[in-house]
Amino acid sequence: MDSVAQWLETVLGISPPLQEKLLGSLLVILGLWLIRRVALGYIRRRTHEVRLLYRWRKTSLYVTVGFGAIVIGRMWFAGLRDITTFLGLVSAGLAIALRDLIVNLAGFAFILWRRPFEVGDRIQIGNVAGDVIDQRIFQFSLLEIGNWVDADQSTGRLMNVPNGRVLSEPLANYTKGFRYIWNEIPVLVTFESDWRKAKKILFEIATRHAASMSAEAERQVREAAQKFMIYYKKLTPMVYTNVLDSGVQLTIRYLCNPRFRRGTAQAIWEDVLDAFQVEPDIDFAYPTQRFYDHVKEGKPALRPE
Repeated sequence: MDSVAQWLETVLGISPPLQEKLLGSLLVILGLWLIRRVALGYIRRRTHEVRLLYRWRKTSLYVTVGFGAIVIGRMWFAGLRDITTFLGLVSAGLAIALRDLIVNLAGFAFILWRRPFEVGDRIQIGNVAGDVIDQRIFQFSLLEIGNWVDADQSTGRLMNVPNGRVLSEPLANYTKGFRYIWNEIPVLVTFESDWRKAKKILFEIATRHAASMSAEAERQVREAAQKFMIYYKKLTPMVYTNVLDSGVQLTIRYLCNPRFRRGTAQAIWEDVLDAFQVEPDIDFAYPTQRFYDHVKEGKPALRPE
């Protein structure tokens, strides 16, 4: 060892105190790496849950890196007995040179503290929406939904979003707290159709598809109300009536899981098509051109002399 130290000092110009610091830093890094590997191996033998393993990997990484930075920092800056002084000097320099990274680091701290979302949640931040698949110190990753794909389905693209955006842009969470969203399906029938019968049929179809979700949603609303100001009087499906240029619009409003919005809409539409097909007095409306003879078609009391 003495010959190696002498060779390092003679050939590379590394003094003995510097050699001790380098060796100590290397041993700290190697020791923490081995401890983390052993701990993760033990966790993998105890559980196979993907979400739990992901959290252990991330937590162990942050703990080992933070602890190693403190130990190695005290080793290299032994003259600074107060660690807060060391951190203050470092943070002052970083605040000037690395402003964006500091903002992202503050955003990461906010995410850990307030928990606006977790891995597995579906969120929208600004104009980007997707499922959170990874969280890091400076950014988090989303599996994008929407964009050119309809009904909030995945595009297959991976979006990396800086953590600092959670401090400056609105963030919507589809699944945290109240785990259902309201979806609407507009159905347009002609003015000549029996719209009351059509409305009754649509309500029966919506109730058949969303009854179980309404019961589960009521339970979740009671739980969410303990933490958030969430209040709904009615969670069962509804059908609203409106008049447009082309006909009478009947809008189905129902609760659904945000990940299955397209599937539930497809199932409801297929039942609507089958139900209206056998009704002789109900027909779909669409933009058309027609000539209206007020003398022959208007109400008798309103026809001109």
